[in-house]
Amino acid sequence: MTPLPDPATGVPLHLVIMGVSGTGKSTIATALRDRLGWEMAEGDDFHPQSNVDKMAGGRPLVDADRWPWLRSLADWTAEHDGQGRPTILTCSALRTNYRDLLREGGAGTYFVHLLGDKGLLLERMSGRDHFMPPSLLESQLDTLEPLGPDERGVTIDVANPPERIARMVVAQLDL
Repeated sequence: MTPLPDPATGVPLHLVIMGVSGTGKSTIATALRDRLGWEMAEGDDFHPQSNVDKMAGGRPLVDADRWPWLRSLADWTAEHDGQGRPTILTCSALRTNYRDLLREGGAGTYFVHLLGDKGLLLERMSGRDHFMPPSLLESQLDTLEPLGPDERGVTIDVANPPERIARMVVAQLDL
């Protein structure tokens, strides 16, 4: 894989596919990985078992649960950034201060905020095998802070098919 620098900064790009549960972060990240050939990490795989157990039990995470998890994601990105390798990472990244920490992993961090209708998200969550129950969607929606005007990223409606979303991201970044 040839490192691809961000045209604006000259440093490796690090895509964070973000959004509440059910938006298809893993599906979109996989489509982007297949298209770009970049290394991908599933943010859920970095959760300690205590976080998984808490969510599976229907209890939302609090900041004390999230900070060590977010730090491990930023560290993963930083390791690849130091090697000049672009990455794709899935992470809910619900709040601006969470995204601030994730940006510490690499100057070329770019957020792809997947946004969708609550009914569609609940339908998707109900039809999958995942530790995050549909009952926690409301807590994530309450926590979500959309990308600010000073944050590098794009917001895309998940009503679009995954391959179209991947094409939209690639076009947005002029890759």
